[in-house]
Amino acid sequence: MQNASAPAPAGRPPVRLGLRANALQFSLLVVVNVAVGGLVGLERTTVPLIGAHVFGLTSDLAVFSFIVAFGLTKAVTNLAAGALTARFRRKQLLVAGWLIGIPVPFVLAWAPSWGWIVAANVLLGLNQGLTWSMTVNMKIDLVGPARRGLATGLNEAAGYTAVGATALLTGYLATRHGLRPVPELVGVVFVVAGLALALLVRDTAAHVALELDRHPRPAGGDTGPVAAFARTSWRDRSLRGVSQAGLVNNLNDGLTWGVFPLLFTDHGLGLAAVGLIKGLYPLLWGVGQIPAGHLADRLGRKPLIVTGMLVQSGGLLLAVAPLGDALLAGVLSAVVLGLGTAMVYPALIASVSDHAHPSWRANALGAYRFWRDVGYAAGALVAGVLADVLGLGATVVAGAVLTAVSGLLAARWITESTEG
Repeated sequence: MQNASAPAPAGRPPVRLGLRANALQFSLLVVVNVAVGGLVGLERTTVPLIGAHVFGLTSDLAVFSFIVAFGLTKAVTNLAAGALTARFRRKQLLVAGWLIGIPVPFVLAWAPSWGWIVAANVLLGLNQGLTWSMTVNMKIDLVGPARRGLATGLNEAAGYTAVGATALLTGYLATRHGLRPVPELVGVVFVVAGLALALLVRDTAAHVALELDRHPRPAGGDTGPVAAFARTSWRDRSLRGVSQAGLVNNLNDGLTWGVFPLLFTDHGLGLAAVGLIKGLYPLLWGVGQIPAGHLADRLGRKPLIVTGMLVQSGGLLLAVAPLGDALLAGVLSAVVLGLGTAMVYPALIASVSDHAHPSWRANALGAYRFWRDVGYAAGALVAGVLADVLGLGATVVAGAVLTAVSGLLAARWITESTEG
């Protein structure tokens, strides 16, 4: 824990960096991100099947269009969120994200056409881009540089555990009550809880100011959104390696989001079994990020990133392995994918924070999260095209090959850094 402190407004304790010193606010943000993850978890099991069975879509690319809408919107919102932090407080953006998300569960539950589902995913992308970005930034602001891996691990663990639990719950509810509207209305709880808690969270501007005092802005050089985007995307070798790994990681997620429900129902599995597969993956992804974030602080970011990408590649191959039992293949794939993604996720965000000075860190995280969440759209587009032409199994194999290549690029480009 860091002992640096700064004066606070009258009636409040001095501002300190560190997990223990900010335990209450940090814990509130963890719970907020449970609601953030729960809202997007509504779609993991049921929405691809709604497209195919409720609205009669016959093209896989058409079914996956909701993921494209979500991924592109979330990616652009992530990028904008970094720039918006220069004009608005993080808390204001967090609350705005929840207000935008209010219609989502209702539209998913009662949409009269597939176009409404796609539109709901535009709102969901805006919601996720603002709320998830702000919970990440605010936690990093609170803890300072020494515990970034653990902070991001706890944040992402909360969100993705909620994704997995909600995927399991909606699969169960769909078997009892049908694909709509009961499973989707669980989202009302997440929206109400997320908005209420966001109003209670304190802004972290004072913590950013304290860290800037300890790490003065570097002389010269542009640290604005455009410069940060260029540096994060290609000019800085390590940040380039992190960005491409993040993109491919979420390409996997977008691919499995759309493909797995269709693949395993084609193999004769029911909604409950598909929900188990779709739930296990993000549950392990979520829970595993707590030890993974701690290890990223102890061992470094690069070993977890490279190993995690290669493990994910193996997990994808397990989904189409000739094991003679579709449920066994799906469960093994979900477990290995979840563990591999857990290794990668907090280490990637922590690595960006390591390489970015506090003066442009929010913009760097926005740029990284832009490329990472473009992966959702890229995964859905690639999966849709390949699945229509080559079939669902070949699409999964192609994703595995791409993931292995990404891991090798990360090994080549990423270096460790202890200060931004």
